[in-house]
Amino acid sequence: MTYNVLIVEDDPMVAMINEQYVRKNKNFNVSGSCRNGQEAIAFLEEHKVDLVILDVFMPFMDGVETLKKIREGKFNTEVIMVTAANDTATLENTMHLGVIDYLIKPFAYERFQVALEKFAAHASALKEANVLDQNSVDNIISNTKKLSPKDYPKGIQEKTLNLILSCLECKKGWTTGDCIAETVGLSSVTIRHYMNYLVQEGQVTESINYETGGRPSMLYTLKKG
Repeated sequence: MTYNVLIVEDDPMVAMINEQYVRKNKNFNVSGSCRNGQEAIAFLEEHKVDLVILDVFMPFMDGVETLKKIREGKFNTEVIMVTAANDTATLENTMHLGVIDYLIKPFAYERFQVALEKFAAHASALKEANVLDQNSVDNIISNTKKLSPKDYPKGIQEKTLNLILSCLECKKGWTTGDCIAETVGLSSVTIRHYMNYLVQEGQVTESINYETGGRPSMLYTLKKG
């Protein structure tokens, strides 16, 4: 399935980068690009959009106000915030309004793709849930099939695990634990703990890079097949 995306960004260069990032994912199509919230609401009134990539700081109507208008208008679309705002108040406001992810500029291409995949998993779970029961509700909320806590060892959380796996899928090759940590916003110690688990489970292959000019580093990639 292909999802239609609207990019709302007043900086032409950032808007172009966001558009390029979206187009690199075969499951997404850019339906349009708007310079402010007023244009975005007008566009949504005329076009079906599955996902809005929404900046916070814009003229005429900022991203938070635009998000409120989207919810008030009951537009059937999800929203990913993309912003330079790193204050907790903005994050809290947008989370209360139901954003599916929140990206802080400057963000890595891989982290952007993780956000797209998070939306796709959520949309797919909703589509597959013909009859709601507790399992299907858990599936929708967590974006993937939820396992009971006993299925994971201590210190392994399902949402974090899925975020790391999505990151590895975007890398499409060998990568370091530090690179994963920077992309998903977790500590290197936490990533090492999760990678050890994934290697033990046979989902990830590890190797040692001796050509660092210093201390060797571990490399990871998703196991094929």
